[in-house]
Order: sequence, then structure tokens, then C-alpha cells
Amino acid sequence: MKLKITAQVHREGKWHVAFCPEFPEANGQGETVEACVQSLRDAIDLLLEDRREDATRAMPKDTQVLELV
Repeated sequence: MKLKITAQVHREGKWHVAFCPEFPEANGQGETVEACVQSLRDAIDLLLEDRREDATRAMPKDTQVLELV
């Protein structure tokens, strides 16, 4: 599965800053656009991991969990 996520990147001084409308809690920064976007990817990965852990704890014990790839 390939998921398309939007990165909005702008410059603030020597830094590039990125936000993601689909994940407003995540943002990234870097001295280059590439570093900034990677920082945003890392933030989204951490956010999804945290949400996955929260969701797993809330599931009934007999729930079948399947991974979508």
C-alpha cells in the first residue's frame, strides 16, 4: 500500500520548516528541503507508532490484528 501525504514546506531564515495537513501534530525542520522532509517523515512515523500503541491497548483481547502494507 502506498499512502500519499502532503508536505507544506517553507523557509524561515536558514531553516526549512514542513507541516502536514493530514497529521497536524507532526512537523519537521532542516537546513535543506530534503533534511526537512525527512524530519517530517520521522515525526509522522513516531506519531503513527504512538497511535498504534494506544489503539492496541484499547482493543479487546480476542481482536485479530492484521498489518496493512
